[in-house]
Amino acid sequence: MTENPDIDQLDRQILAKLVEDGKMPYTDIAKQLFVSSGTIHVRMKKMEQMGIVLGSSLTVDYHKLGYDVTAFLGIYLDKSSLYDEVAEHLKNIPEIVEANYTTGLYSIFARIVCKDTNHLRLVLHDKIQKIPGIQRTETFISLEQSISRPVNFMGSEKTA
Repeated sequence: MTENPDIDQLDRQILAKLVEDGKMPYTDIAKQLFVSSGTIHVRMKKMEQMGIVLGSSLTVDYHKLGYDVTAFLGIYLDKSSLYDEVAEHLKNIPEIVEANYTTGLYSIFARIVCKDTNHLRLVLHDKIQKIPGIQRTETFISLEQSISRPVNFMGSEKTA
């Protein structure tokens, strides 16, 4: 792994605490790491300016809001050069919560959250498959999510 010389062990420890609990106050992190809360603020500001910390996010249980179907969609493009144009269209579809440019069978692999299978069918038929440049799609409905976790970058360097 290539080390970033501007990131030290304390920075990694701060990130690990916040990845574990994004709502943890800086004062609590400071107490656990035996530094001042001002140090935490300065370090976080530095990592934001470096583009390491890009913001914060909220994890929502879509199922509790009535969105009972999660599906993965493999998207075949007419030409891979159409990726940017197709990706811009996909950004306008609120049911698509993630999309990745990939190698392998599909040009794009996306995750979609819908209320039910009828809603999924409408999104596929009325929105996604009408985007110019999409040749065809392949849909995989998720039955259960077994793992959802952030990367443990504090321990990942030791595994090989």
